Amino acid sequence: MYKRILVPTDGSEITAKAVQTAVAMARLFGARIDALTVKKPFDYAGISEMAPVSPSDFQATQNRLAEQRLASIVEACAAAGVPHTVTAVEADRPHEAIIDHAQATGCELIVMASHGRRGVSALLLGSETQKVLTHSKLPVLVVR
Repeated sequence: MYKRILVPTDGSEITAKAVQTAVAMARLFGARIDALTVKKPFDYAGISEMAPVSPSDFQATQNRLAEQRLASIVEACAAAGVPHTVTAVEADRPHEAIIDHAQATGCELIVMASHGRRGVSALLLGSETQKVLTHSKLPVLVVR
């Protein structure tokens, strides 16, 4: 059914449920997992003599965090015997990076987590999952 499944991660606990679901589906369908995390770009507009962190330190931290986020997916895929690739990209708008990556790599399904916010909270806070659902032409499975 699906041969490539994209699983974006922000490293949160709720994402772990989406990872478990995606890995189980991949194993069942004989699919490959594409794990993706989106790193924040450095805000060069905020640089001053009082900058709390240098661009190189910021990038090193972002790279370390990305590796940590992706490591749990690598472990889950390895334990299940599911082929996988991992990618970290830098983007201001994570939902756009997720959709672009899915299209560029030929993914057929995006599996994401939702925090389950409703009402005014969901409207005000928004979510990357909601944005992906709104803008993606690919199917999106939301795990809660």
